Amino acid sequence: MRHVAVPYDSEESFVTLTVPRVRSALDEGRQVLVVTGAAKLGLLAAALGPDAARIDSRSPAAWYAHPYRMLAACHDYTRGRSTLVIAEPSWTGMSERDIRELIRCDSVINAALHRAAAIVMCPYDVRRAPEPVVAYGPVIHPALLGADGEVTSTRFVPPHDLVLDGDHAPLPPPAPDAERFGFTGRELKRLRRTVGDYARAAGMDHDLVTSLVISVSEIAANSVEHGAGHGTVAMWIRDGELICEISDPGGALDDPLPGYIPPEPESPRGYGLWISRQLCDLVDLRAEDGVLRVRLHLRVER
Repeated sequence: MRHVAVPYDSEESFVTLTVPRVRSALDEGRQVLVVTGAAKLGLLAAALGPDAARIDSRSPAAWYAHPYRMLAACHDYTRGRSTLVIAEPSWTGMSERDIRELIRCDSVINAALHRAAAIVMCPYDVRRAPEPVVAYGPVIHPALLGADGEVTSTRFVPPHDLVLDGDHAPLPPPAPDAERFGFTGRELKRLRRTVGDYARAAGMDHDLVTSLVISVSEIAANSVEHGAGHGTVAMWIRDGELICEISDPGGALDDPLPGYIPPEPESPRGYGLWISRQLCDLVDLRAEDGVLRVRLHLRVER
């Protein structure tokens, strides 16, 4: 797998850098996917001519709407075939948190797709992309493509070693008005009912309630089976989000990329956090003083 950052500073340079790679990939028999806005798709189509009909395309708004699902989509598209993926977010309307998680997930691509016969190119307009995106481009991509060709990034940091601002900061305590309750293996059914009742009372959509209940149930069951055998849950509402924290006094964080990479089909473990990341807007983890805290965020209203 080759993961390449493609910084550009004009529409002309975008076309100049990407079109030869698309033509080469098509000549090699690769399946080509381009995720970018309509204007740049039009530029590529004009440059490619009849070959434009041979490429797949996706909307950046849909592809990047959820950072963790973007990882899953990349994994699914590249699995079992030779591919070129050129993908660029629009960045419009993204919060600082969204940008941060996309940077992290882009880094994880190096580990998630390391066995894939894939070339993943990540263009970004240095004139308009958020400052952290430009700063971390050479850090999360092993290679850089510019006017003089492709070079190795001397600043690359493997995803297992990447530390973003705030990664090691402790999570703030639950809100004073949080609802708290404990659970054991015998009380998982009651836990699911309590979580669902709280979310419905907060006005959460039915489908999101189901997503939250599944996520909490998976993580709590993991605490029962592999942790202390019991734990506590705290739930509260802040800034339009329902936040649910599951604390496991016997837990440990031994995976540097917990829940980011889909488990192998034959694996008996690893599904809980993967499922939770797919269903929730944000999953934060901290292991502090022998306690593993998993904090789930899900918007009350869409």
